[in-house]
Amino acid sequence: MSEAEPVRVLAPARILGIETSCDETAAAVIENGRMQLSSVVASQADLHKKYGGVFPEVASRQHVQSIYAVIEQALQQAHISLGDVDAIAVTRGPGLAGSLVVGMNAAKGLALASGLPLIGVNHLEGHIYSAWVLRSDVLSPPAEPRFPLLALLVSGGHTELNLMTDHITYRRLGATVDDAAGEAFDKVARLLGLSYPGGPSVQYAAEKGNPQAFSFPRARLDGTWNFSFSGLKTAVLRVVRQYEEEKRDLPVADLAASFQAAVVDVLLTKTLKAAHTFKAQEILLAGGVSANKALREAFITQKEFKVHIPDLALCTDNAAMIASAGYYRFALGQQDPIDLDVLPTWPLS
Repeated sequence: MSEAEPVRVLAPARILGIETSCDETAAAVIENGRMQLSSVVASQADLHKKYGGVFPEVASRQHVQSIYAVIEQALQQAHISLGDVDAIAVTRGPGLAGSLVVGMNAAKGLALASGLPLIGVNHLEGHIYSAWVLRSDVLSPPAEPRFPLLALLVSGGHTELNLMTDHITYRRLGATVDDAAGEAFDKVARLLGLSYPGGPSVQYAAEKGNPQAFSFPRARLDGTWNFSFSGLKTAVLRVVRQYEEEKRDLPVADLAASFQAAVVDVLLTKTLKAAHTFKAQEILLAGGVSANKALREAFITQKEFKVHIPDLALCTDNAAMIASAGYYRFALGQQDPIDLDVLPTWPLS
């Protein structure tokens, strides 16, 4: 994704956003990059629970069944028609190829039928912009970002630090070298016998546990801005096996709390250090894992930097974030060709 020239004055526009990168079929309308006129999400979580994770073929099939009804509902909720929209933004990647294609084809069909511009958006960029979306039922709007800004993205398959010097301008400083934080939550949840998805299950169990019960390792990876959570996951596995061999009851709550505390410690410490090093004015926490209560509290209560965190309803996959990011790209003049293809492994920077 190429860097763009800074935009100081942005023209008003309404963007229809479409998101189908994984197992959520979503559509939304955003006005001027921030005002949410509608947001509709059809979740598939119950369909995938029996698999212990997202089953790609099931996900894409369900997207096909839901996509046009979700788009129509988003337009109705915003009290507009497709003719009142200025452009269509759609997730191009990263994500599951079969799921991405469903959203992309729907967006292309609407663009061809209406003559509206088509804008491909990076899913990770969408998570960043979710922090500045104003929901209609929220009285206090999130503040505009001040650059340079240090953005920590923590979603299911991604954990990375990006430096933003302006809107839609990114420099990736570091990323996970093995398991992402979200993947670690899911794997540890399975080790502890907790339900899918792992993030909420671990958080709920941790609320009843002692975060200092187990001294789990923190992989600092000094000299880099990268992350590693594989060793932490393995440390939890060793404890679980030890309890099983000794035929003792597994202290699930204490294990969950201690694991969660280690993840939060590493994410917060490295983000603050990078923000100081690169002289960031503010920091941002976004992605599905940013819904974690302990992680949110750690970032909010630190006193060194102003922090931007999405509303809880916007942390997980949604189309409002895609429409918001799409607005800034549209304001720069981006219009993608109708033969635009999906990019399942598309990096942010």
